[in-house]
Amino acid sequence: MAMAIATFLVLLLSVFEHSAAGESFDVRQHLSTVSRYGAVKDIAGHAFLPSNVPDGCSPIHLNLVARHGTRSPTKKRMRELDNLATHLESLLKDVKEQNLSLKKVPSWLWGWTSPSKGKLKGGELTDAGEDELYHLGIRIRERFPDLFNEEYHPDVFTIKATQVPRASASAVAFGMGLFSGRGSLGPGHQRAFAVISESRASDILLRFFDCCKNYKDFRKSQEPAVDKLKEPVIDEITAALKKRYRLNFTRQDTSSLWFLCKQEASLLDITDQACGLFSPSEVALLEWTDDLELFILKGYGKSLNYKMGVPLLKDVFDSMEQAIEAKEGNYAPGSYEKARLRFAHAETVVPFSCLLGLFLEQSEFKQMQREKPLQYPPKSPQKRNFRGSMVAPFAGNNMLVLYSCPANSSSKYFVQVLHNEHPIPMPGCDNSDLCPFEVFKERIVTPHMNHEYEALCNVKSEKVEPKPAPTNPSFQPSSILD
Repeated sequence: MAMAIATFLVLLLSVFEHSAAGESFDVRQHLSTVSRYGAVKDIAGHAFLPSNVPDGCSPIHLNLVARHGTRSPTKKRMRELDNLATHLESLLKDVKEQNLSLKKVPSWLWGWTSPSKGKLKGGELTDAGEDELYHLGIRIRERFPDLFNEEYHPDVFTIKATQVPRASASAVAFGMGLFSGRGSLGPGHQRAFAVISESRASDILLRFFDCCKNYKDFRKSQEPAVDKLKEPVIDEITAALKKRYRLNFTRQDTSSLWFLCKQEASLLDITDQACGLFSPSEVALLEWTDDLELFILKGYGKSLNYKMGVPLLKDVFDSMEQAIEAKEGNYAPGSYEKARLRFAHAETVVPFSCLLGLFLEQSEFKQMQREKPLQYPPKSPQKRNFRGSMVAPFAGNNMLVLYSCPANSSSKYFVQVLHNEHPIPMPGCDNSDLCPFEVFKERIVTPHMNHEYEALCNVKSEKVEPKPAPTNPSFQPSSILD
């Protein structure tokens, strides 16, 4: 009898825990790089105890590297959703013709059409994306009032964006927030400001990935291997969906439904349609497949992924040295740059985060600096540091704030790194978010500076062969859904 009661209590506790987990699970926090900024920016903010900036220190320069805000799907993705609608219609027709039970079929599937049906253009910044960058600009000004108290001049507050419209539109939305109330235009007292863009063909600061032939060759060669790594997850989830809903879903259907889930949740705040098809554990695994692809093709998976971003790191560091020169030379206000603000893409933010060594353990950082391959992010439900929803959500950003400190401080200048507005540990600086300038230079910047962009990217390299076998020992394709 006692054994039976104990067993019952264990089962009851299991049900309760499962229910509690289900209630707290927010799919909008598990959409990898399709995550909205507001849904994820504060997730990691409480996990790290930031350093105290020494008394008397004041910010003298700010570097921002930001991704564009939430955008609509591209034309290619819109075609994928149109194809999904056609195939779903065919599946539902088969069910009716075969007089199969319709009880398992979610009601929203009947008559469903793509939310972007009939649209001719895609990839543009949405209203939500504009809002993300506008309020980011306001918060940065409020956080660093002494940096943004001067009259605007393009040489004092440099704003750069890629030529892709969603990036330049993000720069404009940010600038409207940053300089709101500082001008004489309209009821909002806006002011005009300059946004500088390089040609796509030569922009090695913000679109280095697009100008790097060796990287494009590497990515093209690796994409089939990455798809192979993801297949076991997709196949087992596809089998689970077939059984659950009695519809003959294909692997492509599962991939497209996952993409639809991400679009509905991030753009429309709809979480009970496509996202509702998947259990929380299946969402976590699908998120992991996205993160795995991000890691291999844009992140720590190969040193070229981030080494090609060295011109951007050099640009950031040079701006700090110029700010120090201005401080040491007691330059007059308005005669030197106080902020360099950049707006680009996930393919920019992810490599830049890697160059700083973010989201790594200390041992991994040392491995990365020796250009040794790192293990893949462990499969869900194991915890991992590298999550696309945190590394590069829509409007994701890195801020590097340069502080000038009094003579009695341990260092005259410090660099603080904020990721998505929160202090983040740097393995290269003993896991502190606040690094003496010389230490930042010696441990984080200098080791990357022996790479020339042209040699990395456009000097013929050895042919890269696809490597479908994962290096992570925790990756077990036979038990993907465990």
